Amino acid sequence: MNLRTSRLLIHRSLLFILAFLSGGAWAAGMETVKIAADKTGFVLHPSGDRYIPWGHNYASVDILERLANDPARVEREFAEMRAAGTTVARIHPEMPRILAGPDKADPHALDQLKMLLKIAEDSGIHLKITGLACYKISDRMGWYDSMDEQDRWKTQAFFWETIARICAESPAVFAYDLVNEPAAVGKQADGWYTGRMGEVEFCQRLSLDPGTRNGDDIFREWTKRMIAAIRKHDQTHLITMGMLPFPGAYKASAEQLDFVSPHLYPKTGKVDDEIKLLKQFDWGKLIVIGETFPLKCSADDERDFLLKSRELAHGWIGHWPDESPAQLAEMKETGKATIHSAIWLSWVDLFKEIGPQMTGGTSR
Repeated sequence: MNLRTSRLLIHRSLLFILAFLSGGAWAAGMETVKIAADKTGFVLHPSGDRYIPWGHNYASVDILERLANDPARVEREFAEMRAAGTTVARIHPEMPRILAGPDKADPHALDQLKMLLKIAEDSGIHLKITGLACYKISDRMGWYDSMDEQDRWKTQAFFWETIARICAESPAVFAYDLVNEPAAVGKQADGWYTGRMGEVEFCQRLSLDPGTRNGDDIFREWTKRMIAAIRKHDQTHLITMGMLPFPGAYKASAEQLDFVSPHLYPKTGKVDDEIKLLKQFDWGKLIVIGETFPLKCSADDERDFLLKSRELAHGWIGHWPDESPAQLAEMKETGKATIHSAIWLSWVDLFKEIGPQMTGGTSR
C-alpha cells in the first residue's frame, strides 16, 4: 500500500467517523423528501419520518470550481457540516460551468455535479439546488447576456432540464431553487443583473422588455416555463424560489411552487419586525427561510428570531464559513480572530447550540 492510498483510506475513515458520531444517514438509507399529506411539514419517503431542513448555503459562488480543484475539501466540509447537525445544504452550481452553449452542457461540469450528489448521499445531507447562478462578474457568458428575453428563457429552461436529468434519481435532492432573488422587470440600461457585492452580483432580472405585462404576469409565465423544464425529467423533487424580503413581489410566482423560500436577516432590536415580515409570506404553503444569518444583528437577536420563527417556518438555512469551525475556534483562542471570523464563529456556535430545538430534538 503506497502513501497516497494510505492517506485516502485515513481520510475516508475520518469522514465515516464524523458522520457516524453525528447520527448521519448514509447512501443506503437516504430517503427522498416530500411534503406531508397533512401539509404541516416535510417527511422522508418511504419511512414517513419527519424531516426538518436545518443547514447552510455552502460555497455559494464556487461549488463546481471547488469540486474540480479539491474534491477532498468538499467531502471534508460536508462531513463537518453533518457533524454540526446539518440536514440540508443550499448549493449554487455555476451556470457558466454547466453550459458550454445555449443548448449544450459541459460533460466535465456534469460529472462534478454527479460527484456532489454522491458526496451529499454519503454524508446524509440533502441539497437545495439553486439555479442560474452567474454570480461572478468575471465568469459571465457574453453570448448569454446578449440574448433577448425569450432566447434567454429558453437557455434557462435548458439549464433546468439538464440539472433535472442528472438529479432526478438521487434521494439527496431536497428541492430545486429556481433562481436566487429575482426581479421581474428591469430597464435595458440596467442590464440583467443586480445585487452587487464586490466582484459578484447575486440577483437577476427576468425581463428588460415587459411590454404590457406587469411583474405578476412575468413571474407566472417564467415560473411555469422553468417548472415545466424540470418536470420533463423529474416528477418527484420539490420546487421553490429564493425570495428577497418583498412578499408583494413574489406572491404570483408562489402559486406554482411547492413551498416558499424568503431570505430574512433580522436587524438589531427589531426581531419582532422580521417575524411580522415572515408572516406576510404565509400563503398557505410551507415556508423554508432560505437565507438567514447574524449579518445585521447579534447572535442573541438571531437566536431570538430563529426560535420565534418556528411557529411559521418549517426549515432554516444559514451560511457555512470557508474556514472550518476548528480554525475559527483556534483563531479566537489565540487572539487572532477578526470581526469577520468572530461573526462566523458566533453563527456556527449558535447553529450547534439551538439545532436540537429547531429540529425537534428537545421540547420547545
